[in-house]
Amino acid sequence: MEVEKIAKNLHPLERKVVPYLDKITDFNALVEETGMKDVEVMRALQWLSNKNIIRINVDVKEYIELGKNGRKYKKEGLPERRFLDAIKDKEQAVSILMSNLDFDRNELNICIGMLKSKAAIDIIRGKELIVKITEQGKKLLSKETLEEEFLKKGFPIDLNQLHPEEKFAFDNLSRRKDIVLVNKLKIKHIELTDLGKKLVNVKLTQYSVVDKLSSSMLKDGTWKDKDFRGYDVSINVPKVYGGKRHFVNQAVDYIKRIWLDMGFKEMTGNLVQTGFWDLDSLFVPQDHPARQMQDTFYIKDPAHGKIPNLWKKIKEVHETGADTGSRGWGGKWSEDVAKENLLRTHTTVLSAQTIAKLKESDLPAKFFSVGKVFRNESLDYKHLFEFYQVEGIVIDPNANFKHLKGYLREFFTKMGFLDVRIRPAHFPYTEPSAEVEVLHPTHKEWIELGGSGIFRPEVTKPLIGSEVPVLAWGLGMGRIISEYWKINDIRELYKNDLKQIREMKYWIR
Repeated sequence: MEVEKIAKNLHPLERKVVPYLDKITDFNALVEETGMKDVEVMRALQWLSNKNIIRINVDVKEYIELGKNGRKYKKEGLPERRFLDAIKDKEQAVSILMSNLDFDRNELNICIGMLKSKAAIDIIRGKELIVKITEQGKKLLSKETLEEEFLKKGFPIDLNQLHPEEKFAFDNLSRRKDIVLVNKLKIKHIELTDLGKKLVNVKLTQYSVVDKLSSSMLKDGTWKDKDFRGYDVSINVPKVYGGKRHFVNQAVDYIKRIWLDMGFKEMTGNLVQTGFWDLDSLFVPQDHPARQMQDTFYIKDPAHGKIPNLWKKIKEVHETGADTGSRGWGGKWSEDVAKENLLRTHTTVLSAQTIAKLKESDLPAKFFSVGKVFRNESLDYKHLFEFYQVEGIVIDPNANFKHLKGYLREFFTKMGFLDVRIRPAHFPYTEPSAEVEVLHPTHKEWIELGGSGIFRPEVTKPLIGSEVPVLAWGLGMGRIISEYWKINDIRELYKNDLKQIREMKYWIR
């Protein structure tokens, strides 16, 4: 009964293939015998395999074929033999040989190197290089080499069937450019299952089934007497991919939601900033290494931007410390340097601009940002020149270092990390400063994922007007989210591989 049901529901392509399956097991032979296109045969076989009628076995064989130079040398002879033939009667200059033999520089160098290593030639150095044949070279001319014998064979050749001498010759030729190539060939063999053996004995012509419902059948009512082919809803079909957000954007949305749920407001701003906001307002000295070209991308046109009147206070703090209790950095602060346009090196620039807009009545306040920053870094598995940074500030007269650690612990716990700790560090705009470390959920090791601290008076006083505690942190998002997708090379986050994007699991925490 099962065989009859299958026979009734066979697709027309399957009906054409089934009668041959008890005699033919090779895919290519099946294509030739049926007169069908290879894609039609493959489709029919795949459907039959899904129904457990056949098993498709694939053998991968490696075959050796001649490349462009291989075909040339099979016809003209290997360059080293032609080289020896040209000097067997008389020594000659290399330049003349190269011209007469129509060798390119690569062929000439290979010939000289190989023949020299076999003691087949001597090289005389003068105004120009002269080569002459040796007795050993004359012996080499008297018989064919293993490589020459190999090139005379009929190609393609099964790589796994080579004798030791042939393997030796093949290895030597494969080191040279485009002489021999190895191609992998997939050979499909069809094997009938027990169910398939029963099916091939059934006369499919006795099952008259209709594949299509036509308009004429509907008009004259003949469809009522027809036996229609059933549809196999369990058959494999191609995957259809709908629209999907990039997995990094999914993580960005999730991170933003964490801070919003904790009562933070989002900060936004331009990617291009002046050195004033990006560095000077954060008390980064104008001779700091980070301001040099090796760390910062400066804009060529326009090279300079506008800065607010606040620059006078910043200038005084840098030069003398003003009323912050600091002596500043000393030296002369340059307005022109502060006006230089650059790609923002951190999202802390947004913190400075946000603080500068606050009034005392706005406090306490909490802000965050998740945005791209730019560093003139060498690209490798753990460094990018464009990446996301997670920024946060809390402006509160009652804030302290314990609160800072509490916010970080809450965030990283929701990101899937086990614990958070901080250790002393140095940043120009925070004091105290701390590196943020988290306990890796898999390796159970502490890893550093960002910096934090409390803004110095040299930052807060000129921006806010008073010395208010400002908790601050800047975290590298790439390293934070890589563990979720088991990514070890941070470049994989941004390579825009469609296959990777389709198959990457959704961000769910």
